[in-house]
Amino acid sequence: MDVKTLCLGLLTTGEACGYDLKKTFESSFKHFFPAGYGSIYPALADLAEAGLVSCREIPQIGKPDRKVYRITEAGQKAFIDALNRMDPQHKLRSEFLAMIYFADCIDNDRLAGLLDDRVEKLRETVKHIRSIQSRTDLESSVGAEFVAGFGAVVAEAAAKYIEANRHMLTGRGKGQQSMLASIAKN
Repeated sequence: MDVKTLCLGLLTTGEACGYDLKKTFESSFKHFFPAGYGSIYPALADLAEAGLVSCREIPQIGKPDRKVYRITEAGQKAFIDALNRMDPQHKLRSEFLAMIYFADCIDNDRLAGLLDDRVEKLRETVKHIRSIQSRTDLESSVGAEFVAGFGAVVAEAAAKYIEANRHMLTGRGKGQQSMLASIAKN
């Protein structure tokens, strides 16, 4: 799924400006689909040009006019069509895992710090998701509740895996340390 399709989906719950959509990406979608202004605003412009959303401008004093978007009937149809034809992939792109793949080349202290930081961030993600789930002012769909629960379980499982298996990385022998030393000399 791309940002355009997600913006359409978010607009099915009501009109919003780009800032509102960014806040949703930062809260409800943070743990599985981050997006910033650099992708949200171009997506909204493309959707408006295609007639899938309408845009009205609200004048503001001392600031640019606020653009508020609303999904059109064609946009609702396009969103439903996308959901029904999409073959969703569960992709994982992790700089953390890419670095850890080369753990033999990372100093033990740095490696321990990376593992500690990742566990802390995973625990923060769980807290963040749980705080969203506990907010009574939000009307959540069953899909949103499922996704939040899934994210919390995955983050918690990842933290537990790192804690239970960090010895595989930090209990390195002299062979790996000598490899680091030879790399550092060159």
